[in-house]
Amino acid sequence: MRDHVVICGLGRIGRRVLDLLRSAGVLAVAIDHKLDPGDVSDACVQFISGDFRRREVLESAMLAEARAALVLTSDDLVNLSALMTVLQARPELRVVVRMFNPSLISRLGAVTSNVFALSDSALAAPMLALIAHSGGALAGFTVNAQQPMVLTEWTARRGKAGVGKPLIDWQQQYGVHVVARQQADGRWQFFADLDLAVPLKMGDRLIVCGTTNKMNALTDHGEGEPHRQNSGELWRRLGRMLRRVWSEIDFPMKLGAAIFFAVIIVSAIVFRFGMKNDTLVDAFYRAISLVATGADMHGNETDPGSWQRGFISVLRLMGVALTAAFTAILTNYLVRAHLGGALEVRRIPEKGHIILVGLGNVGFRVVEQLTRLGERVVAIERQRDNRFVTTARRLGAAVIVGDGTVTEVLRQAHAAKAKSLLATTRSDLTNLEIGLLAREVDPKKRVVVRLSDSRLAQLLRDEADIRLAMSIPDLAAPAFVAGLWGDRVRAILLVEGQLLAVVDLAAHSDHLLAGRTIADLAQTYRILPIALTVDGQIRLENLPSATLEPDSSLTALVSFRDLELLFQRESGANLGPSAASIARYPLPVDGDGLEDQSNVRFDAN
Repeated sequence: MRDHVVICGLGRIGRRVLDLLRSAGVLAVAIDHKLDPGDVSDACVQFISGDFRRREVLESAMLAEARAALVLTSDDLVNLSALMTVLQARPELRVVVRMFNPSLISRLGAVTSNVFALSDSALAAPMLALIAHSGGALAGFTVNAQQPMVLTEWTARRGKAGVGKPLIDWQQQYGVHVVARQQADGRWQFFADLDLAVPLKMGDRLIVCGTTNKMNALTDHGEGEPHRQNSGELWRRLGRMLRRVWSEIDFPMKLGAAIFFAVIIVSAIVFRFGMKNDTLVDAFYRAISLVATGADMHGNETDPGSWQRGFISVLRLMGVALTAAFTAILTNYLVRAHLGGALEVRRIPEKGHIILVGLGNVGFRVVEQLTRLGERVVAIERQRDNRFVTTARRLGAAVIVGDGTVTEVLRQAHAAKAKSLLATTRSDLTNLEIGLLAREVDPKKRVVVRLSDSRLAQLLRDEADIRLAMSIPDLAAPAFVAGLWGDRVRAILLVEGQLLAVVDLAAHSDHLLAGRTIADLAQTYRILPIALTVDGQIRLENLPSATLEPDSSLTALVSFRDLELLFQRESGANLGPSAASIARYPLPVDGDGLEDQSNVRFDAN
């Protein structure tokens, strides 16, 4: 056996990656120290029980003949040890490793130049943010690390524009791309075999791809005009802040302040009407001076009488006592008080914002993505000393310290009028509780629930009508698979059971693609053009008539089974190191004259 992929670690992400490779027909050897009883080797996958940090175990997995290796445990130290063992056995092998801190790999030196380190939280966060931003996204990717694109399902219903028009006219009207269309028998027909001249009928289901703004307009998930803060909302926020500050003050602090200021006011009144030469301002100034400093009454033309001397003496004694008591109470309050939460109320929008519960590794990365998309974010975090709270506030997000499973906390965040809510804590049960609670606040609320169990996420989508229950392994696994093909395969998307690859086709002066129209390339290579990048500028519209000029690149979708055909047809051109490595390790697929791997069996030895 040769050209297989070695998988080290069969956790949730490892098994999801294995499922994707198996569905694509890629041969794999999976190694784990503890296998499930149902892990039986078949035509595509061989299971080995053992410690993949040991060289003899890797050699039993025929590492010498493998095309690549994946190291996918949840322990960075174990992954690092396994990585070093793999590189010791085969220094030139492409290795994709799961790391909480991917930058650690780059600091190890040039020996890891063929190693691709990925973080599952960094991979899942952009997708969670896109789902919350656009609503119901099936998959997503970015063009040239600048323009986010999403894939969404759309159904033609009564009252929606475009019904009766050919698909090609409909997609030009909305500025989107039709990726797939469901046929009458329930199967999906994808872009390479799709007839765009067929009219759009009532009830047709489409998978469409476009920018988040275009998809919002198409799916009616948009919020209309951007929300602008008016003067009324500003004063309401200020009022909420003052009420919150007042509620945070302890009763002794309120009582001490009331007595202190009452004594000053009474003293000012006595000086104003008891001493005829004092104005109101002079009386107030004299009262403050006596209470705060015990100063003599200089500047008064009339000597005080006996009752006035007695009042002044009592006022001096009260001033000393009240000043000391009030200062002590105020100091104690400021030491214990947390005014940040009270002041944060002022920053909570009235409506149209996105609420995120759980400011952990995934949650913070989601906040970063949402702020880049221009969304207003309110984060709810239980722990006051969470290390991401300060940074999230610097990014512009309002942070409420509280328990997201409490209805009152969600009300403080204005959950009823929020655009969407994300539950991103580490606990699946807590996220589920938050999601159900948010639906009680508003049954139509767009709720995105982060889960670690792929099966539970599917059950919740099917049985509990929690449509946006998203599994981290489901979101992250395609990126680990894409890492096997280098930097030209930007992403792997699983859409309605079909694996799609997002590829970059770059043209040089001596390249076979240079000078050809996009329409010609789409028909020849069975691709769906998405964006054309020329001199750093991204073009998204009117692509078929454009030409792929030298030093420009085309971002396109291609079926996973057509991916190898695409690279084989390019093999005569100047591909560069990434494409050359792919050509060196061909993907086994069926059809189109490629090798049929259905009869391949693993060597028992």
